[in-house]
Amino acid sequence: MTRRTATLVTSIVVLVCSLGLVTVFPVPFVSFSPGPVKDTLGSSKNKPVIEISGHETFPTTGQLDLTTVSVTSPDRELTLPQAMRNWLDPHHDLFPRAIIYPPEQSASEVEEQNTAEMTGSQDSAVAAALQAAKVPYHPKVSTVAKDSPADGKLKPGDVVLKVDGQAATQVPQVGELVRKNKVGENVDFLIRRGGQEQTVVVKTAATPGEPSRPMVGITVGVDSPVKVSVNLGQDIGGPSAGTAFALAIYDKLTPGPLLEGKHVAVTGTIDALGQVGAIGGIQQKIAGAKDDGATVFLVPAPNCAAAVHAGVDGIQLVKITKLEDAISSLKTLASGSGEVPACTP
Repeated sequence: MTRRTATLVTSIVVLVCSLGLVTVFPVPFVSFSPGPVKDTLGSSKNKPVIEISGHETFPTTGQLDLTTVSVTSPDRELTLPQAMRNWLDPHHDLFPRAIIYPPEQSASEVEEQNTAEMTGSQDSAVAAALQAAKVPYHPKVSTVAKDSPADGKLKPGDVVLKVDGQAATQVPQVGELVRKNKVGENVDFLIRRGGQEQTVVVKTAATPGEPSRPMVGITVGVDSPVKVSVNLGQDIGGPSAGTAFALAIYDKLTPGPLLEGKHVAVTGTIDALGQVGAIGGIQQKIAGAKDDGATVFLVPAPNCAAAVHAGVDGIQLVKITKLEDAISSLKTLASGSGEVPACTP
């Protein structure tokens, strides 16, 4: 073998080995791709996705999809070829792994956070839907933080009737009334516990990181004869399904089908007052909805600019900022006449 041939062979071996290593070693990214959709007006594992008791419900028609994003799991790493394939696919995206899975959090902690956010979104969705459907309710204590001012004084399940003498008829009012006080001042809660009314006095403390913002250390949910159960299993987490839940609950609580047979997809966080918030992965969610047959997609206003660049044809993008917007637009679309707010770049 000549020196030239030996050099060539050595170079080829080095190149092949290098390419082999490239396909094995991970890169610090995770992929976003279109995830499964779930019809919130349909069933999952032989049970309605949204079950309501304690109030009359009405028939619905059509399909109201919550949309998801499939994200590289915490225990899996992408190789460079896999990352490149995702980067080249217009309906996939790449994000630095440290942003999606902070190194200071374990995989189980990330999962617990996603589950907690999903539960919180359901509570907010119920409050927003009951308010939109004009079904009365009372705020109630959902959780009490350990070692907070309310610890040992308020309990989960306490129904909040008044705060400092003012009636509390909506979830956000409780926090608003607490924040009218200064840090270190007393707040009077008129509550109902075990069928008995009583007044509980709690001294406010400073919110961590916000020394001038008072708090008592509770989260607030809904007390109502209307009971809502969401049956989705454990494979979906995070807060972005809140608007879909609220619309499905509203549709079931009010006469006349909201969709009139249309196939609609939606995403967006929601608070107890019905304000719709931005989400991640909008382009992947639109692609997944279109693949499932949706013809309309309700988009949170802050996500509209990205939505119009999703490169998905044949699906109408409707801008929403609150639950009432979504309801109004769906009624307009069902009637077949009138204009709805459209997403623009």
